[in-house]
Amino acid sequence: QVQLVESGGDSVQAGGSLTLSCTSSELAFEDYAMGWFRRVPGNEREGVACISWSGTYYTPVVQGRFTISRESAKNTLDLKMNGLKPEDTAMYYCAAGGWCDLGSVADIQTPWGQGTPVTVSI
Repeated sequence: QVQLVESGGDSVQAGGSLTLSCTSSELAFEDYAMGWFRRVPGNEREGVACISWSGTYYTPVVQGRFTISRESAKNTLDLKMNGLKPEDTAMYYCAAGGWCDLGSVADIQTPWGQGTPVTVSI
């Protein structure tokens, strides 16, 4: 079964930076639209950023602060997060799908992994 593994989450102060990474040994990321999602307990999972052959897309609240990228040779998906705010605190997940729908991935084709936690304190 396909498994995506997220890493890089940490606790940081507001204004700090983190880079999250996603890897898989079963899935070739270059064949899919890839994205990052986040979830706060009690809320719906929301799309944060997406990358596909047509470009990169972000949800407005992270536009200009987050950068999504992927490296085909290493089969990795990264999310560089700058200017972190307390409201960015969440569990972050990656996913593969058919296409980007604004800052989210549509037609998700992978199971959710364990995620990686990000905590931003004042």
